[in-house]
Amino acid sequence: MLILLPPSEKKAANPGPAITVYTGVLYAALDWHNLNKAGQKRGLSSIVIISAKYGLVRPLDEIGPYKEKINTKRMRKPISAELDALDADLIIDCRSSTYQGVWTPPVYKCVEIKIFTYVDGVKKTITHMSKKTRGEVTRLLLQSKTVPTTPQELCEIVSTQFECLLIEYSGNTPWVLEVIAQ
Repeated sequence: MLILLPPSEKKAANPGPAITVYTGVLYAALDWHNLNKAGQKRGLSSIVIISAKYGLVRPLDEIGPYKEKINTKRMRKPISAELDALDADLIIDCRSSTYQGVWTPPVYKCVEIKIFTYVDGVKKTITHMSKKTRGEVTRLLLQSKTVPTTPQELCEIVSTQFECLLIEYSGNTPWVLEVIAQ
């Protein structure tokens, strides 16, 4: 399992491991410090963060705080090369649209996490709270008794805590797991 995360605009004041420098809503919901050792170990092997400054970083990679916007044109080639070299049965894409331009994963094994809510009975896309929900989904996957290897297994795990719908990939569009925020 490979979990792709965006960085956080909000960052700690001091350098440190990426998982602690990023302090935004997604990372607060992921709550790394309160994961059990098994969850942290799984996170170390499965989480990749795409940084506008540093490229690909793993949770314990040392980084400093920064203010930089992603340069998709400059970062696409090196990030794509690194991610193409990784071997994962399942790619769970929690990136924001800003960071999706730096790599196009194989659609047949990639599941994009999209967050929705209901307003007056109508399903609506949400933005800010989508970060929180993506953090909660990531935490759930790190704490799960099983590691999903297929989109269906991913949906099964996420559906234990969220209402969700899995949409199969087609053409150039990856799988989509629509998750209803709580």
